[in-house]
Order: sequence, then C-alpha cells, then structure tokens
Amino acid sequence: MKIPFLPILAMCGPLLCPTAQAARHTDVEYGVAAGESLRLDAYVPDGAGPFPAVILVHGGGWTTGDKSGGPRQAFIAPLHAPLERAGFAWFSINYRLAPKHRFPACIEDVEAAIRWVKAHAAAHRVDPRRLALSGESAGGHLVALAAARAGAETRVAAVVPFYGVFDLAAMAPAGAPLHKAIANLLGRETPDAPALVLLREASPITHVRPGLPPFLLPHGTGDRTVAFAQSEAFQARLRAVGVSCELLVVPDGAHGMINWNTIMPDYGDRVVAWIARTLGAGGAKSVRP
Repeated sequence: MKIPFLPILAMCGPLLCPTAQAARHTDVEYGVAAGESLRLDAYVPDGAGPFPAVILVHGGGWTTGDKSGGPRQAFIAPLHAPLERAGFAWFSINYRLAPKHRFPACIEDVEAAIRWVKAHAAAHRVDPRRLALSGESAGGHLVALAAARAGAETRVAAVVPFYGVFDLAAMAPAGAPLHKAIANLLGRETPDAPALVLLREASPITHVRPGLPPFLLPHGTGDRTVAFAQSEAFQARLRAVGVSCELLVVPDGAHGMINWNTIMPDYGDRVVAWIARTLGAGGAKSVRP
C-alpha cells in the first residue's frame, strides 16, 4: 500500500514543534487500493500533544457518503465540534464504496486507516495508545467490525458505533430479497447459502470475543432504518463475554445524529466525555460528564 511522504507534517513531531498551532488537513492520502486513492481529513489541536484521537467513519449505506459530511454537515461531521472543544485530534476517512467495490473492500480500508494513523501518530502529535473509532450507520457497522476482528496492528482503545448494523443476518429474513444496501455491499440478491456465509462474516456480532475494547452504542428508539434492537443484541453479546458496553439511548431519535439536536442537544458532548473517560484522556480539555 502506498504511504505518501508528508514533509510538513513529518517535521512537526511533539519534540520538534512544542508550540505547534492547531491544524486542519484535507484530502491526505492514507493509501491506494484497487487503483483508488484513499483519503482522509484531519484536525490536530493547538499544543505539543500527544493528543487522544478518534478515527471517524461516515455512513451512507456502504454506497454513498463523504468524510466531510457534505453541504449539510451530516453523516459523522456533527462530532467534529465536540471533539475539537475537548482537545481531541480526529481523522475522518473515505473508503471504497459498493457496488463498485464489494465487501471486504470497505473494512480493509478502515483497517488501513488505523494502521496509517498509528504509523503517523508522532507527526500528527497523536498518542497511538489513546485511539478510538467512531462511525455512524454503515460507518458504525465498519468500526464495530474493525474492532471485533482487530489484531495487534489495528487494535484501538474505545469504539463508538452510532446506530450500526451489527447482525446483517438479522436483516435478511428467509424467502425475501436482501435489503438493497446489503445486496450492494455483498453482491448477492437473496439469502441463499453463500450469502448467509457472507452475512455472518460481515457481521460484527459474529466476531465478538473476550478482550475487545469498551463500546458505547448511541441509538435512537425511533430509528426506522436500523432497529434499536440491533444495539441491544450487540450489547448483550459483548457483555456475555465480559466486554464493557454501554447504551446511549436517544428517546424517539430517528436514524441520523443530525436529527438528534432537538431531542438531546448535548449528545455529542456525552459521547466525547465517555471517550475521554475510557481513554484516560489526560491532556485533553475538560469535558462534561
């Protein structure tokens, strides 16, 4: 995988730039896969660091979406401001989309991004030991899957999947066509035997095992796209093997955190506070409990 030379960032590690300014970077290439440039946006706070950091993964049914949040600043973008207020660095990634790129392309890209952030942690004044993952919808599925199947190179310290699909097979009733988004992801139309193998392999709940990092699952009870029961079942599976997992319940919350502001205006601060506590985020600014 191609890792580009970033001369400005590489010269500004925490020892060389003790008074480094806050910085934003857009369209940084973190790899190349199947001929596509994989890019991320990044924010690094003011100061020497090293800072706790969160890798952000947008949703969009595995077929659409963008790291920037688009014109409405939707998808995962609502977390940018709470993270910045709390003194976190963040990296928001794009990944290969279906149906052009079928599973496992998307999860391979998330794992590549984790490795890239760890490899470039000093250049970005980031503490690789205090690294979290967060994603929403399809991105929630991807961060949960990345954490559940992680090895040493891709292990993180905390995971926050917003309204993720954790059990794809539960969304594939026998005798019915697969949901269009899942069909695009897997390249299968019906839940036949080969499709069921893929559904299980692509499901985070399949890979749950002891020793995974702590999870926080924000989910609205009014979600009509991904059932709230997905988060309840995933929490139960994690706790059954001794993994810490909390639910952040948004009463009557619909699918998409951009719709939550009128129901729970401080949901972003609550999420960031949980990440800070979980990472032991010394060096980050004080956040609300």
